[in-house]
Amino acid sequence: MRVIKWLDEHTEEVLLVVFTSIMVFIIALQVFMRFVIGSSLAWSEELARFSFIWLVYIGISYGVKKQRHIKVDVVLIALKGKAKIILNMISNVIFLGFAVVIIYFGQEIALRILELGQRSPGLRIPMGLVYLATPVGMGLTIIRLIQQLIQQGRALSGKADFEVELEHEKALDNQSDLIEDNEKEDPISDR
Repeated sequence: MRVIKWLDEHTEEVLLVVFTSIMVFIIALQVFMRFVIGSSLAWSEELARFSFIWLVYIGISYGVKKQRHIKVDVVLIALKGKAKIILNMISNVIFLGFAVVIIYFGQEIALRILELGQRSPGLRIPMGLVYLATPVGMGLTIIRLIQQLIQQGRALSGKADFEVELEHEKALDNQSDLIEDNEKEDPISDR
């Protein structure tokens, strides 16, 4: 049970760190090889690009998990309490439908490319693995959307708390946190 809870809390973070680390390391290695050694690697740009593709799709799921996906808060500002939750649920259901469509067509394309045996020119890996980023990332996104819908449903029935966070409120909170951190680090500046 602990393993499942840990995976639920950290899957996206671990994958994002892995793909970011690969991308940064490979790009730095390529720069070193090109400007210091005078010879470039044929496969490095390809691996960095494929890592970035996976990073983007996993990042979508992470954004949903943290309620940081792109949204317009104009209507949410005018609403209070349960009305905010209901509107957020409607947007999550629409996003869920979009994700299902993307998974359906994304897996069809990925499987077709795997069947055809297309390989990348530099690394010689099956291109279907790169295209699998779409259904895998959107699959994780669906899991996060369902988790949020369950939390929101429980909040509507009064069994749990769920706060719809507005972007401007998050920005103000972040700014307040930065100001507090700066004051703790430099207490002399207050005098």
